[in-house]
Amino acid sequence: MFLDRIKPLDAILATAQKKSLHRSLGWFQLMLFGIGCVIGTGIFVLTAAGAQKAGPGLMLAFAIAGAVCIVAALCYAEIASMIPVAGSAYTYSYATMGEFLAWTVGWALIMEYAIAAAAVSVGWSGYFSGTFLNELLGVQLPPWLAAGPLALGGAPGGLINLPALVIALLVTALLVVGTSESAKFNAILVAIKVAALTIFVGLTLSSPSFDTANFNPFLPAGIFGGWGTGVGAVGAAATIFFAYVGFDAVSTAAEETKNPQRNVPIGLVGSLLFCTVFYILVAAGAVGTIGGQPIMGPGGVPFPAGSEELARQCAMAEHAQALVCSNEALAHVLRQIGFSGVGNMLGIAAFLALPSVILVLIFGQTRIFFVMARDGLLPEKLSTVHPKFKTPHIVTLMTGGVVALGAAFFPVGKLADISNAGTLYAFMMVAIAVLILRTRDPERKRAFRVPVVWVVAPLTVIGCLFLFLNLPIDAMLFLPGWGVIGIVIYLLYSRRSSHLGRGIVEVVDDVAGEETQIPIHPPGN
Repeated sequence: MFLDRIKPLDAILATAQKKSLHRSLGWFQLMLFGIGCVIGTGIFVLTAAGAQKAGPGLMLAFAIAGAVCIVAALCYAEIASMIPVAGSAYTYSYATMGEFLAWTVGWALIMEYAIAAAAVSVGWSGYFSGTFLNELLGVQLPPWLAAGPLALGGAPGGLINLPALVIALLVTALLVVGTSESAKFNAILVAIKVAALTIFVGLTLSSPSFDTANFNPFLPAGIFGGWGTGVGAVGAAATIFFAYVGFDAVSTAAEETKNPQRNVPIGLVGSLLFCTVFYILVAAGAVGTIGGQPIMGPGGVPFPAGSEELARQCAMAEHAQALVCSNEALAHVLRQIGFSGVGNMLGIAAFLALPSVILVLIFGQTRIFFVMARDGLLPEKLSTVHPKFKTPHIVTLMTGGVVALGAAFFPVGKLADISNAGTLYAFMMVAIAVLILRTRDPERKRAFRVPVVWVVAPLTVIGCLFLFLNLPIDAMLFLPGWGVIGIVIYLLYSRRSSHLGRGIVEVVDDVAGEETQIPIHPPGN
């Protein structure tokens, strides 16, 4: 019953053509969008948490996550260049596996992007309050304005995280103004952080403090930390996978891309390869100079990253300077090896650069909302495009408001792991969609084809399941819980409001060059 509605590819492309977004992005801007999200999140927010889970094996964790992303990116490249419309994995699932599964993917992506954007807004707030206000200006923000009511690890919280609220609202306003303007702003921020991280790599790898002994033991928690624990190299890879959502966001911009058949694959694969190499080099520099051993708990298992017990350990003098205890990991490394001024500059770069991460995440979430509304699964008013700015302003304002409230009142906690659950599900569904289209529609033009697809796509599915099962147990359980809420909404509203379910599919007559509406008889409700 629920797998009975599959929207034809021609209908999806025709609908996008009738009510489309303005095409203004080239391959270079797409790469910058991907780099803007990937580098900012993984390096500036998750380095310390990854080291606590894997120790020096953080380098291996980046490689594992990158390998899964590379095979997933190839699948994205083929299908995004084939179906250059907004919606990403949601749209691809609609065209291959049907409306119900497409809804579950879209619902998971909505959760993924919103949680990630709120988490990074809170991370930016820490750099703003610490490096910018405290270190640079000597101003201490009142605690009640610097954290939400529920702080991390059970510590006393404040009233509201005002900086996180403000940055989320500012980025939202920028996205309403226009995609091209947002891309130009993002390019400036990407240039700042790439320059800062290049300096970091150069200083650490050439430093007299760099010692290969710091990499021993390389895997203090092993490769596999145990099911549901989220530690070890694979557990760390499952966490830092959060950073790689950037290349997925590139595919959501396909409908706003010039020559998407060429530019989308370049943006996807190029941004991913660039960022993976950078991740490994930065991790090597950080661990090689000051070490990156985790703080172990009972039974030789690392204390959970972000836990109250780890916070108590980090407050002790013997651990105070450890990499895993720093909220500004890379700036902290440079201060420890005698480059305090450069370290403070890198902290400022993070403060300037993290808004680009928030921008890409909110951008991706609004485009998922936009297409689901355009298909009738959400209220169609949400798909309204602003007459002047040519952006989906209503859904952008809604999304930005929710992200701002989440950032203002909730802690980062384990949000990265929760966000990853939705990301991994979407990536897996894209790989399955590629295989279905290769079987069902082999003659359709493909500007990019996955090499040895019957190996690459199954590897993507296996890799995503593998990382999902190495998330902490609570993060694994959040996705089905969120999914149940989505299924209720689908049954009560979306299924009967769906354009496809109401019996109208829009197609383009290639001969006449005209758009027509063809009524169909839906097989069921």
